[in-house]
Amino acid sequence: MPVPQKAGTVRSKQGSTAHSQSKAPAVKSSKISGKKKDDEDLTELGDGGDEWTQGKTLLKPPDQLDLSEAELKEEFTRILTANNPHAPQNIVRYSFKERSYKPISSVDQLAVHFVLEGNLLHKDSDEARRQRAKQGLQDEKSAEASVAETEDKPDTPADVAEDAGDAEEGAGDERPDSVDVKPGKKERKLTNQFNFSERASQTLNNPLRERGCQTEPPPRATFSATANQWEIYDAYLEELQKQEKNKEKQKALLSKKEEDKGKKKTTMVENPSDDITKVAKVSKIVERMVTQNTFDDIAQDFKYFEDASDEFQEQEGTLLPLWRFQYDKAKRLSVTALCWNQKYKDLFGVGLGSYDFTKQGRGMLLFYSLKNSTYPEFIFPTLSGVMCLDIHKKLSYLVTVGFYDGCVAVYNLKDDGPQPVYKSTAKTGKHTDPVWQVKWQEDDIDNNHNFFSVSSDGRVVSWTLVKNELVFTDIIKLSIEGPINEGQEGMQLPAMACGTSFDFHKQTDYLFLVGTEEGKIHKCSKFYSSQLLETYVAHNMAVDAVKWNHFHPKVFISCSSDWTVKIWDHTIKSPMFTFDLNAAVGDVAWSPYSSTVFAAVTTDGKVHVYDLSVNKYEAICQQAVVAKKKTRLTHIEFNPVYPIIIVGDDRGYVTSLKLSPNLRKKPKEKKGQELPKGPEVEVAKMEKLLSLLREPESTSND
Repeated sequence: MPVPQKAGTVRSKQGSTAHSQSKAPAVKSSKISGKKKDDEDLTELGDGGDEWTQGKTLLKPPDQLDLSEAELKEEFTRILTANNPHAPQNIVRYSFKERSYKPISSVDQLAVHFVLEGNLLHKDSDEARRQRAKQGLQDEKSAEASVAETEDKPDTPADVAEDAGDAEEGAGDERPDSVDVKPGKKERKLTNQFNFSERASQTLNNPLRERGCQTEPPPRATFSATANQWEIYDAYLEELQKQEKNKEKQKALLSKKEEDKGKKKTTMVENPSDDITKVAKVSKIVERMVTQNTFDDIAQDFKYFEDASDEFQEQEGTLLPLWRFQYDKAKRLSVTALCWNQKYKDLFGVGLGSYDFTKQGRGMLLFYSLKNSTYPEFIFPTLSGVMCLDIHKKLSYLVTVGFYDGCVAVYNLKDDGPQPVYKSTAKTGKHTDPVWQVKWQEDDIDNNHNFFSVSSDGRVVSWTLVKNELVFTDIIKLSIEGPINEGQEGMQLPAMACGTSFDFHKQTDYLFLVGTEEGKIHKCSKFYSSQLLETYVAHNMAVDAVKWNHFHPKVFISCSSDWTVKIWDHTIKSPMFTFDLNAAVGDVAWSPYSSTVFAAVTTDGKVHVYDLSVNKYEAICQQAVVAKKKTRLTHIEFNPVYPIIIVGDDRGYVTSLKLSPNLRKKPKEKKGQELPKGPEVEVAKMEKLLSLLREPESTSND
C-alpha cells in the first residue's frame, strides 16, 4: 500500500532532522548531502513501486561487438599528454629582422575551460589579514577557541536557535556596509579607501659651470685726411648715381617678375594636364600589369603553349590566335603597313589608311606593344592616309612614313608632339601620287640619315635628313619602255611606269628591286640611274610586294593580285616556284629563322605558310584568321625573335598568331652528331632546292 510508505518516509525525515540537531555544526554539511540522496531514493521508490524487488537486467545495444575473454582482458595503454590537440601548428609572425613571415616554433598548449573573475581572498593570505585588522574582526585563533568551546558544550534545541541567531548577527557584523548595527557596540568609522598622501623628494642640483674665451683685439690704424669742397661734391654725385642704378635694377626685376607670371598663366592655360603627365609613366606600367593579369591565359600560351597535335601531323601545322589589337578611332580604316621594331622586339608600328581612292581622308600611325594589347603606346593622327612605314634599325625612335597624297615624313617617338620632325612639300620634291613603300638606308658619307621611297609617279627618290629639312635626289624614273634618259625628256613624254613596291638587297647595298603596277619587276642599281640591270615579266596584275630572301643572296619572292606567289633567282628570268592561292594575295614575307619558310595573306581572310624543304607544292598551313567572311587581309609580318606573326585586315584590326612547332621545326640532331648552325646552313638548304630546278646550262654558267 502506498500510504504506509509515505508515513515511513515522514518518520525517517523527522528522525534525520532530530539526529542532525544533536550534531556539531561541522557535520551539518555531510548530513544535508545525505538527506538529498535519501530524498532522491525515496522519490524513485515512490514513483517506481516495487522496482527494488526485481532483478536488474543488462541491456545491450544491437550493434555491440561480442568480444571473447582474451580480447576483454587485453590491455591497451594510452599515454596522456599535456598537449592541446586543437592548438594551431601553423601560426606565423612577421620578423622585422629578416623582413619576412616566420612560423612560431613554440605553441601555447594551455586550454582554458572556465574563468571567473571574483573578489574573494584566501583567508591565510596577507591581504585577508590586513582586511580583518581594518574591519576589527576577531583573529583565527580566537575563532578557533570559540568553536572548540561550542563543540564541548552539549547542544540543545534552544542553543541551536541561539547559535543560528548569533550567526546571523555575526554575518551582519562582517558586512562593512550593513545598516543594522547592534546598539551595545560603538559604530566603527570606515576608513577612506581613496586617501591621497603627498610625498616629496629632494633632487641634487647640478653645479654651475663657467666657460670663457678670449679673442685678440682687432688691429687699429690711425688715418687722417683733409676733405675739400669738391671732394664732398664728388662723393654726393657718386651716391646719387648708385641710387639711380639701384632703382633701375628694381624696375627691371619687377618687369621680369610680371613677365614670368604672365608666362606661367599662359602655360597653365595651355597645359592643364601637367599633373597628369607626372604620373603618365607610372599609370602606363600599372595599365600593362592589369592587362597582363586580365589576359594571363594568352600570355601563358604565348610563352609556353606548343600544339601537341603536331606530333601526329608530320607535314602540317597550325596557327594559335593570341592578342587582337584595335583602336576605336581607327575602326573604319584599313591596315596599310606593318613593321616590327628591331631594338624593342615587342613593339610594332601600324599604318592606317585606305586603298580605295574614293574613300580617302584621314589616316593614323599607331605603335602597339605585346605587353598592352588594349591601347596603343603612341598615336599620331594624320591628315592623309598612311600607305607605308619603316622603323630605323639602329635608331629605333625614327620612323619614316609615306602618305597617299605623295608626302613622306619622319616621326621622332621621343618628341611629345603629334607633328612629324621632317615632312616633304611640293617645294621640296614630294611625289605626285601615293607613296607605296619607304625603306631606311645606311648613313651617307657625311653621316646623314637617308631613306628611299617609291611612288605611282614612277620616281624612286632618295631623301636625306639635313638639319631641319629633307633633301631629295631622284635615283631612277621608271617608264614602260625603260628608264628615261636626259636627252629624251625634252623630245617626248614616255608613259610612266607606276612603282608599287621595292626592296634592297641584304648583302649588296646598291642593288634593289622595284615592282610595278604593270606586273613587271625591275632590278636596279643606285649608281646607274639611266639603265635597268634586268626586267622580269612577273605577274599579270600589280606587284603587291617583292622581298629578298634573308639568307640566300640570289633569291627573292613576289606576290600579286593575280592570285600567285612566285620565287625567283635573280640570275634567271623565269620563276623557280609558282604557287596559286585561289585569291588575290595582299602581302608575302620571308621568315627570319629559315630560308625556305614564307607566309602570305589573301583577300579571303586566310594565312598560308609554306616550307619548301618540307613540301614544294602545297602549304603546310592554310588557316582563316578573321571573324567575318568579307574581311580581307592586307599585310603580314614575322617577329624577328619570337615565333609569332602579325596580320592586318581592312577593318583596322591587327591579329597576332603563334606558329606551331611544325611551322618552325629544325632538322633533328642524330646521336653523336652535331648539326651545323648558321646562315651557311640555310643558304645550302635553299641552294639544294634551286639546283633541282635549274636547267643544266644555267647551272654550268653559274
